Amino acid sequence: MLCLRALRLSNSVQQIAKQSDVARKLFIIQPACCLSTKTTTSSQRPTPTHLDNLQLKMNGSSMSPSSGVEDMLFYTITDGKEQVPITHFTTALKKTGLHPSDPRLKDCMERIRHAVNDSVGEVMMDRELFHRCVSGNIVLLIQAFRKKFIIPEFDVFAQKINEIYNAVETQIDGKVANYIPQLAKFSPDLWGVSLCTVDGQRHSVGDTKQPFCLQSCVKPLQYAIAVHEAGTEKVHQYVGMEPSGFKFNMLSLDDEDKPHNPMVNAGAIVISSLIKPRSNKAEKFDYVMDFVKKMAGQEYVGFSNAMFQSEKETGDRNFAIGYYMKEKKCFPPGADMIDALDFYFQLCSIEVTCESGSILAATLANGGICPITGEHVLSAEAVRNTLSLMHSCGMYDFSGQMAFHVGVPAKSGVSGAILLVIPNVMGGDVLVSSSGQSGKQCSGNTLLSGACFALQFPQL
Repeated sequence: MLCLRALRLSNSVQQIAKQSDVARKLFIIQPACCLSTKTTTSSQRPTPTHLDNLQLKMNGSSMSPSSGVEDMLFYTITDGKEQVPITHFTTALKKTGLHPSDPRLKDCMERIRHAVNDSVGEVMMDRELFHRCVSGNIVLLIQAFRKKFIIPEFDVFAQKINEIYNAVETQIDGKVANYIPQLAKFSPDLWGVSLCTVDGQRHSVGDTKQPFCLQSCVKPLQYAIAVHEAGTEKVHQYVGMEPSGFKFNMLSLDDEDKPHNPMVNAGAIVISSLIKPRSNKAEKFDYVMDFVKKMAGQEYVGFSNAMFQSEKETGDRNFAIGYYMKEKKCFPPGADMIDALDFYFQLCSIEVTCESGSILAATLANGGICPITGEHVLSAEAVRNTLSLMHSCGMYDFSGQMAFHVGVPAKSGVSGAILLVIPNVMGGDVLVSSSGQSGKQCSGNTLLSGACFALQFPQL
């Protein structure tokens, strides 16, 4: 993986920091929050007066090795000043891509909130308050402010995403999907984009806090869970791995009488019967919900009972697919087709927001490890298989165009969402509620193409 893990200050780091010459090399002092990782020349160095003043400040106080590193970071952020408004620190933090809700920064943000609540007027951050706030997060913050994350100039990248978002907004057309009555009630004007890197850098623009049902975007997740639990060989006894060339809800099987792949309805229904086969319905649902919440870093994951009921009441096509597969003996021994369909409808009715969905995608980009919690949720085998199938089959009969024009794994859903994964870099969730061909897919892919372009050529 290309990402750098956020760890608490280890003994080895403390040992290194004991040597002042090495500690000085941790940072190259520049104006606030603009840190370079390049080797400096004499012409690039700060003026001797600025460096001498900084050294005098640090030498003039009694410091532990770790506080010396914290002081160096503090003076770098404040441009050598003894105190700055606390908003200066939080603004600088956001520029690196770290989000205030990041669980790795929970203690830090709580201490900042306490300082604000306990004060009257504007709160100033000095070295003492800075030490209290960053204690335990120093390695993560060093990585952030030294631009060691996967996207070093994240604020520049975020600005490019905003520009693309605004440009694409004028191209959106299409209609909300209406073959499920509950979907027809969705606003056609929702348009949002959230991104999360493998280091937990996050950016959102538009309607990114609006909950929506995953619908078909749950298919790669349930497939990954099934492979994680049962293994590749077991899962693919019952479902293929080839693009079908047909629409997602066709009554079609391959030459071996198996669903073509897990990304079409037939394949997803069979996959539903493979997850926790000996458990009851409630246990199965809780099991998958727990997985999805872990992948989303415990950010918003909900369930729409109205959507679930609407799916069941109008799911004639899926029932037809189920009975067709039952006649062809597609299900594993002992599996109940109606139970599998019921479970499939439940999974399609799981809700996320663009923000939590982007973390789901980033967990896949990060080899199954949630970037904001560090929890290892999925096996490497499950992630590898899932990304391969998303790339070849995730956009149904549009998958070839997606692979050709954008070239990253992605999965669309009739709620208007597109999950995308740039392996080892980031995940994203795009919501375009008007889900017609010219609306959701063209607008979403224009944005994704631009995002990939901005990522590859950040200097433009």
